[in-house]
Amino acid sequence: MQITAIVTAYHPDALLRGVVESALAVCDAVVVVDNTPRADGAEAADPLGGLVDPRVTVFGDGGNLGLAAALNLGISALSDKTEAVLLLDQDSVLPDGLIESLAKDLDDPSIGIVGPSPVDAATGKHYETLAGRHQQIDDRDLVITSGMLIRREALAKVPGGFREDFFVDYVDVDFCLRARRNGVRIVRDMSLEMPHSIGDVRTHHFLGKQVRVGHQAEWRHYWNTRNGTILIREHVRRNPVWAVTNALFLARWFVFIVLFEPKRVSHGSAFLRGFADGLTGKLNRRFIPKGAEYRG
Repeated sequence: MQITAIVTAYHPDALLRGVVESALAVCDAVVVVDNTPRADGAEAADPLGGLVDPRVTVFGDGGNLGLAAALNLGISALSDKTEAVLLLDQDSVLPDGLIESLAKDLDDPSIGIVGPSPVDAATGKHYETLAGRHQQIDDRDLVITSGMLIRREALAKVPGGFREDFFVDYVDVDFCLRARRNGVRIVRDMSLEMPHSIGDVRTHHFLGKQVRVGHQAEWRHYWNTRNGTILIREHVRRNPVWAVTNALFLARWFVFIVLFEPKRVSHGSAFLRGFADGLTGKLNRRFIPKGAEYRG
């Protein structure tokens, strides 16, 4: 199976080169889309630290297209020989044997998308402790972006590709939900693990217990809540279990902001603005990060 990896980057560090090298070891080609904005007149930095390989294509004009547009740009660069697409984050160095095993899962023609089980890169713990852990191949509504292996035919069943008006958050969720709606089978291989970093995670104490909480910029709170709310509205009738679960997730997130976020007023306001815009489908352009080229 010929596989092309698409790696998206935003202010990457030296680890990006390791990610690309790990992908080159198991993929036929790698497309890197660098979303790092740069000031007018500034020279373009080399995101790969001097790595030169004819199998690597790099896109990046100094603007931030957003995650969805970056993924769509990478998909547009696929060769006709590509049979499956591997999506990777800039810190996702591939464990040995992972891609070979995921590709083997796609030997089952009923499977269109497969992903590994994500584990916390800091603790090594699974993000899910119960759901689906008793089965090796577990049917899912979605799998996360990094480590997602998509059969080429499955891409054609999701019109428009990744949703560019979502810019960054819930891009993978929307893609998978639409794929499922169009008959694509999505599975997670629970025997395979993929380390995944969720950014600035801090340990807090509440009622005598330790609570690990992810902290994000205000604009990320806005996009997460806006996009999550939009998807709840769009899928509550088709997939009520997912919609209710996601609503509870967002509610818990707001509680965490109130309890543990040092700048709880501004971050809470961004959350509530995102919720309101998610209900109406509007967009507050104040939350588009500087240097971004929003295409929604």
